[in-house]
Amino acid sequence: MRYFSLAVPVLLAACNEDETVSGYVGDSTIFALQSINEQPFQASATIDLSETGKVSGEGPCNSYSAEQSAPYPWFDLGPIAATERACEKLPAEGTFFQALERMTIAEVNGPILILTNDAKEEMVFEAN
Repeated sequence: MRYFSLAVPVLLAACNEDETVSGYVGDSTIFALQSINEQPFQASATIDLSETGKVSGEGPCNSYSAEQSAPYPWFDLGPIAATERACEKLPAEGTFFQALERMTIAEVNGPILILTNDAKEEMVFEAN
């Protein structure tokens, strides 16, 4: 009986481990977009993976957030909620959000985050 009572807290702690991409990024949780489909991204955009089950960041014009609770290496965003500021880089922001919504797989390799999908699309981010 004594062993069982000691094992329960250990098992419960293991159940609370973050299995999303957030749990695999280490100390780097904010990544800056470098390219979409091997084309340099000509604006500024980030993705913040510091909160379990959530993705947030800054697009070229607006801040955004979305749920993301799929276990690593899967990546499955809920609807993106964004502020509604206008700026001259709204077309780049649309490209960013549309690409982000299509991504289904995440790979973390040190300071690099790569999001891909079955259509061979790719977004490459680098830790800030």
